[in-house]
Amino acid sequence: MAAMRKQYEVTRPVYSEDSFAEQHKKIYRKHKTILNHVKDYLTCDSKRAKNAVLSLLPIISWMRIYRVREWLLGDVVSGVSTGLVAIMQGLAFALLASLPPSYGLYTAFFPVLIYFFLGTSRHISVGSFPVLSLMVGAVVTRLVPEVGPPANITDFEGLTQDQQRVLVASSVTFLMGIFQLTMGILQVGFIVVYLSDTLVSGFTTAAAIHILVSQLKFVLGLNVPGISGPLSAIYTLEEIFVQITSTNICDLVMSILIMVVVFIVKELNDLYKAKLAVPIPIEVIMTVIACGVSYGFNFETRYDVDVVGKMVSGYESPIPPSIQVLQESAVEAFPIAIVGFAVAFSVAKVYSIKHDYTIDGNQELIAFGVSNIFGASFRSFAASTALSRSAVQESSGGKTQIAGLISALMAMIVTVALGFLLEPLPRSVLGALVIVNLKGMLMQFREIPYLWRKDKLECVVWVGTCLGATLLGLDIGLGVGLGVELLTVVFRTQFPRCSILANIPGTDLYRDRKDYLHTFETQGVKIFRIPAPIFFANTEFFRDKLVEAVGFNPLRVLRKRNKALRKIKKLLMKRDHGITETCLMDLFHTSLHDEVMKACVDLQALDLPTDLKNLPFQMNWNAELPDNISVPRVDLHSLILDFSAVSFLDISAMKGLKTMLKEFIRVDVDVYIVSCDAYILEKLNSYMFFDDEILTSMFFPTLHDAMLNVFEKYNENRIRGWVVKDTKL
Repeated sequence: MAAMRKQYEVTRPVYSEDSFAEQHKKIYRKHKTILNHVKDYLTCDSKRAKNAVLSLLPIISWMRIYRVREWLLGDVVSGVSTGLVAIMQGLAFALLASLPPSYGLYTAFFPVLIYFFLGTSRHISVGSFPVLSLMVGAVVTRLVPEVGPPANITDFEGLTQDQQRVLVASSVTFLMGIFQLTMGILQVGFIVVYLSDTLVSGFTTAAAIHILVSQLKFVLGLNVPGISGPLSAIYTLEEIFVQITSTNICDLVMSILIMVVVFIVKELNDLYKAKLAVPIPIEVIMTVIACGVSYGFNFETRYDVDVVGKMVSGYESPIPPSIQVLQESAVEAFPIAIVGFAVAFSVAKVYSIKHDYTIDGNQELIAFGVSNIFGASFRSFAASTALSRSAVQESSGGKTQIAGLISALMAMIVTVALGFLLEPLPRSVLGALVIVNLKGMLMQFREIPYLWRKDKLECVVWVGTCLGATLLGLDIGLGVGLGVELLTVVFRTQFPRCSILANIPGTDLYRDRKDYLHTFETQGVKIFRIPAPIFFANTEFFRDKLVEAVGFNPLRVLRKRNKALRKIKKLLMKRDHGITETCLMDLFHTSLHDEVMKACVDLQALDLPTDLKNLPFQMNWNAELPDNISVPRVDLHSLILDFSAVSFLDISAMKGLKTMLKEFIRVDVDVYIVSCDAYILEKLNSYMFFDDEILTSMFFPTLHDAMLNVFEKYNENRIRGWVVKDTKL
């Protein structure tokens, strides 16, 4: 049963913008100049200094409210659980970056230390992320290929291939951090809004395809060189199929077994997550078992299995980035920085909403920028966050970044003391763990039919981004995705869905007449709604749509009327008896023959409609005309433009709008603009939009005000034979 609708009644005058301004005086605020804003920004006092420190060091804010008894145990348990996952993912994702696995543990340690102090999110797990690892790996394999000489870089002299690759990865990460820090200082955290959820989904799906292809060589035990650049995924698959007969059966069987077991246990974790205090760390369990079996049966020697090998024990001294590598990788480093921040900010935003606290996009840029700069100095590679790892940290009871600090300490323990235990671990196991964790990203393919049903342009963005990133590489693909997304925005604003509105009887509401069965349209009145900003690119589109809506082209009508006036003048000059006195009386609202003849002298120069205002008579163009004179009939006396959804006008649009309005006014159609934003009105005044024809009295605060004004005007005066009655309002 429908609920009772509350009634309301408002009694007030019918306002135009002019009458409203007369009755309600507006306060004109004095806007600050750019110089004043700069002075305010540079002014420093104790309060601003305190806020600056709290903003730069968010740890102070949440440490002051830290509940030791309630949160500490959860943070410890969460830190241990997350640390186990971070260790395994660090080893596995290092392979994506084409680096020795031990350097993945560096990424699980150094960036976390900085983010602990500077980050605003309390729940994300900072460390390696497969998409970033792959993007860094593309630069590494380009500058230091597995087969062939490395790039001509002076800093490579005297270094082994692994050392060269580590130098490239750390230098790219350093430059990535510089980009992020610079954007944070310049307060451009809003840049993430240009990466829509649809674009990120398509991009990460393409990254998952690249990751899957890159890990097949480890799962199959093949010696396939790393390939980067456009079509790298296709070329890699070609190399794999060429060598498919050389597949290492031991690697393949072990990988399939691990993927099946991990997949099943992960599904059980999701199914019973409400009952499990901590998700079963199946990756850790399978890694320990694989290490033990590989060591006990000597897989490396007996079955020619490629293992992790010598782990770096402890931490090496910091290194500076290579200037030549920075120059070579500048183009790739920027999209890596953007993607890393976008992913981390998206995940952080989800958890901040869930746990009711705020995050600062600009501070997150600073935090990740400094984290990556610091980590790169100690040979770690690009750090962001991983969805699965952050989910473990949050679901296992983590409340603050103390959990992240504990996970970093676990990575440190493994690096310093327990790394040798991982040396017999087959690389195919790490590849299998990477692949099985791609399920979430690969399942995003299911979004295609949903997007196609709901929003075809969004589907185009998803497919375009995914195909571009899959075929052309992640860096170029991201640019392709952004281009497609911006094109859809242009398409939506340049070709919006305009509509003709009609009244819902008995109300002051107006809706699209195509959407409702029972609506009322007043004869001779057309309400046209413009649902987008008007700018240089869509001015002509709106003109065409408006002409289509009213059913006639005002400029064409003007020209036809001018020709008709010239013909009438000739007939009158000849005193053609085909034009009777009665017909003339219908055509001209005057009986003064002398005035008509006097006016006809001026008709020779009548080519512009503005000359009509100097005539001593008014034409009735809807009367019956002589047989040899044809003028399009205009069954419209009032046109109302609904500007409620118009957010801005540029100069080109103002010029086009002014011309358009004058064309309608000159064919005796009264034009009204309703619900125009106050800022747009100010701009119209400042740009000299109004003149003798276009008046401020044409503007009304609401659509209903304009309609009531039309009813009053045409019911009382009955101008040009128009009569409006039985309005149902």
